[in-house]
Amino acid sequence: MSSKDPKAVVVIGYDAVSPLGIDLSGQWRKAFLGARGIGELTSVPLTREFPVHIAGEVPPIDHLPYAFLKPREQARWPSPIYKYALLTVARALAGSRLEITREIAPRTAVTYSSAVGGLDAILLADRNIMGSGKLPAPCANPNACVNMVGGKVSILTGATGPIVSTVTACATGLTSIIMGALLLKQNRADVAICGAADFALVEPIVAGFATMNAAFVPPEGAPEEAPQRASRPFSVDRRGFVISEGAGCILLATREFARAHGLSGNLEVAGWSMTSDAHHFVSPNFETVRRCIVESIADAGIGPEEIDSVNAHATATRVGDKVEFDALHQVFGGRIPPITACKSLIGHAMGASSAIETIFGFRGMETDLLPPIINYTPDPVIDIDCPTENSRSLSQEFMLKNSFGFGGCNSCAVFKKT
Repeated sequence: MSSKDPKAVVVIGYDAVSPLGIDLSGQWRKAFLGARGIGELTSVPLTREFPVHIAGEVPPIDHLPYAFLKPREQARWPSPIYKYALLTVARALAGSRLEITREIAPRTAVTYSSAVGGLDAILLADRNIMGSGKLPAPCANPNACVNMVGGKVSILTGATGPIVSTVTACATGLTSIIMGALLLKQNRADVAICGAADFALVEPIVAGFATMNAAFVPPEGAPEEAPQRASRPFSVDRRGFVISEGAGCILLATREFARAHGLSGNLEVAGWSMTSDAHHFVSPNFETVRRCIVESIADAGIGPEEIDSVNAHATATRVGDKVEFDALHQVFGGRIPPITACKSLIGHAMGASSAIETIFGFRGMETDLLPPIINYTPDPVIDIDCPTENSRSLSQEFMLKNSFGFGGCNSCAVFKKT
């Protein structure tokens, strides 16, 4: 697709919070230096019997000067997904210099979403009923509505265009970008507020990932190691993902709109695909994963040889990482471009992970840097080219982003630097 196409979909702004911090510039500095965002799990009460003791936790933001962080507002919306989501949206808009006026609002779409939503609010209400008979607060049910994240974004910004909650499990963030781009290409909007927020560090969710052998649990009887070493995608000693939290906002617009309003747009959504495994509720399917990658590259109008980097899904599960590698190996004929796997740095933030990882990918494209895969020990059956511990200088015109979710929800996108 020509970069001069006025209908091309471009990125006009973005912002994220992650276990690496709440300031995006600071997070990026830590990412390209190979800093670790994983530590001891502190947000839930732990016992020796509780299976998970490490996590990627996001620093508090209540000290920041935003109206949605005031105590009265917090009392109504106690689930952290709301304040962190709204923070990323407010800062992305401020950074882009876009003001959603009454004229722009009807053509502004919202696809910002969440995979887990505000389940913590319902869990708290249930405990209060069982423990003391106290009835839920009026805000409990609205907090638990997955689509309410997009609703709150709409209220904050005044956007009155199409709104949809794109829930595709761990692929939610990237799917949100794809759906935003689709609405723009269909001329249903000029601007799309995309992204995802997830804060799933609550006891039954964390423990549930452990009992299904997805979350990292150290080998029984093995020497204790630093929490920062636990997230190791593609590594021979990978043992599952580290549960984390975070939020990311990506603002899209048509190039025509961006130019008319003096907005930057040097990154383009060049192509995408979504497929469904129709295979297993958590185990990925090689063929549909491979096809998703192939179709996204073809939709960008390029060949596999033109992809300069891969921002992998790579959760650090034994099966998932191998299937993704096998698909990439076949698509690229054994010549896979350099790969990064951001979950080594920040853990797995559920549906928000692909939004945050895509934003780190954008920074890499803009600065000609590929963040490292830390904690990496080569697996002889997964032959990849990746920086380790420190970033690599790499010019990237085209980046492939992969994201795969429970239920067989696959999303892949190609981004172009113009």
